[in-house]
Amino acid sequence: MAKFVLNAQTRAEDLQGKGASRRLRREALVPAIIYGGEAEPVTITLELRELTRLLLEDGFFTETLEVKIGEKTESVKIQALQRHPAKNTPMHADFVRA
Repeated sequence: MAKFVLNAQTRAEDLQGKGASRRLRREALVPAIIYGGEAEPVTITLELRELTRLLLEDGFFTETLEVKIGEKTESVKIQALQRHPAKNTPMHADFVRA
């Protein structure tokens, strides 16, 4: 079992794009995507507080993570993390399937 577990919700098609992402960030949520492997890409939403807490842990960027989306669990590695230039808070995360 992975040391790091993130709880996520899938995003609907109408909750994608710049405006929708800004609205999510105002609600303390971080838009993200999981891609790679044989499956289709999945757009998800993470809680800012939970992601920020895990970013402080050693090995978050090097170890395999588990993302729980409802009852489904994906094993992923973080590919990219965009941060706000002034606040240094996460704005978007890209995960690749492990």
